[in-house]
Amino acid sequence: MTTPQGQGRYPGWDVLEQQDHWDELTRDLVLDRVDNVPALEFFTEEEAATLTALLDVLLAQDGEPRVPVLAYVDQRLAQGKLDGYQYFDMPDDRDTWRIVARGMDEEARKRGARTFAVLPERHQAELCHLFSRGCLGGGSWSRLNVKRAFQLVMRHSSAAFYAHPWAWSEIGFGGPAYPRGYAVFGSAHLSDNEPWEAEEAFEIDPVKDTKERGLD
Repeated sequence: MTTPQGQGRYPGWDVLEQQDHWDELTRDLVLDRVDNVPALEFFTEEEAATLTALLDVLLAQDGEPRVPVLAYVDQRLAQGKLDGYQYFDMPDDRDTWRIVARGMDEEARKRGARTFAVLPERHQAELCHLFSRGCLGGGSWSRLNVKRAFQLVMRHSSAAFYAHPWAWSEIGFGGPAYPRGYAVFGSAHLSDNEPWEAEEAFEIDPVKDTKERGLD
């Protein structure tokens, strides 16, 4: 079983053990995400270092194993798979990612570090918080709407993260239901869970718990 940082609410659950229940095309696609991480084509080496560090903070990937999120964002941008729309105060998605990388490095230099990637973790977290609130300005940031840029980064990176089977194991997702299908879904007189679905280790709602402890 592999989950990001080796953590999850479903100990012992490995979604890849369900692969015999998937059709061949789906199985090949899912396994490819694990076995064939795409090489970087879009980002420069320096941009990749900065953005990898940024996404590690934003997605709380602070230890191995990590889902290689930037590799899939890079592939998406290299292939021109954009959102299909663009706000009036935003550049092209591809330009937005490059501007974010430059902007973060500029902020790092203000704090005495050469790049965001080598900035102390405390300052990285502080900058990410300011980024999320749209509270960064000047320099490269003047070329876009900072809050919209944050939303784009989170949209692309979250999609890449949760498309990976390691993340599925972390959240107890059973993977594609075709061709097996669901037997009990929507049936009030049957169990809430399919017999093959993962069982959660504890019942604490992480969203509610985080708010109650003032950690959000």
